[in-house]
Amino acid sequence: MAEAILLVGGKGTRLRPLTVNTPKPMLEVAGVPFLSHQLARAKAAGITRIVFATAYKPEVFEEYFGDGSRFGLELVYVQEVEPLDTAGAIRNVADQLVSAPNEPVMIFNGDILSGVDLGALRAEHAARGADVTLHLTKVADPRAFGLVPTDADGWVTSFREKPQRPEDIVTDQINAGCYVFKREIIDGIPAGRRVSVERETFPGLLERGAKVLGVVEQSYWLDLGTPAAFARGSADLVLGAISSPAVPASTCERYDAALVLDGAEVAESAQLGAGTTIGRDGRVGADAAVYGSVIGAGAVIEEGVSVRDSIIGRGARIGAGTVLEGVVVGDGANVGAGNELLGGVRVSCDAVLPDSSVRFSHDAS
Repeated sequence: MAEAILLVGGKGTRLRPLTVNTPKPMLEVAGVPFLSHQLARAKAAGITRIVFATAYKPEVFEEYFGDGSRFGLELVYVQEVEPLDTAGAIRNVADQLVSAPNEPVMIFNGDILSGVDLGALRAEHAARGADVTLHLTKVADPRAFGLVPTDADGWVTSFREKPQRPEDIVTDQINAGCYVFKREIIDGIPAGRRVSVERETFPGLLERGAKVLGVVEQSYWLDLGTPAAFARGSADLVLGAISSPAVPASTCERYDAALVLDGAEVAESAQLGAGTTIGRDGRVGADAAVYGSVIGAGAVIEEGVSVRDSIIGRGARIGAGTVLEGVVVGDGANVGAGNELLGGVRVSCDAVLPDSSVRFSHDAS
């Protein structure tokens, strides 16, 4: 039986207010909770059993996915009561694993949208006799990531956390958040305390002479931890820049660059594109234009509204003529008519903005 651990314990603070009511991995991306895409790809790669390492709002995961039978998987849930960091969270679920000590266990971060070939990664791990295998990807600016240099044969030589000086940038290869561990390596992580996989587990393995392999694959890769990245990842799935069998069919064929879900109503004169998703039972009014955005279930976009590269929470309302660019609006918020919100503005859940109360340019009147 091929099994995996899914790390879904983070609070998603960089995505607030979206994560006030919903854990980050359960936010809808291209019409379904993000984890639906990861589970579908894991199943396609032959993984049959997944243990969820939860912490923040753990009940939400099991309420939606249940035992996994409707997804063709066996799902198990383990809650982290005290913060244990990445490796600590992995060790915390070890008692629920069924793999033998020498068998591989795949581990995913619950906020990475990736096209990595999971089956090929597991096969390379086995063929090279590695103790741990990491998916690595190359990025233009690695300063925000952990660097993972390798030798000519792909064996990891060191781990370097988020370099800030030019002389510390020794490679453009970064930890892409997907690993294969021998089960016995997981059992060897100290239990009951915080342990960082990047700062303690991986360097410790190298010091002990373990075989740590880095597999560089330049498939699609995106960390969905920020609103801009979240909107972009959803749009890329809708547009097919990365494929997922979990993306639902659109109910509105006249928009070939948008996804419209069940029950949504879109006025004939509305414009949708650039990978926009209109959530279930949402409404888009006449002459509205929505591009590159995620509109939550039951949200209302009134007539003449312009929305670009933004995320609108469930049940929110955007009043007539309002302009949103690069904005996050929380669940249930009410943004009145004639507002203009730009570049990074975040509206709290259930907040109320009166008509024409916020503008970045001249008065709309």
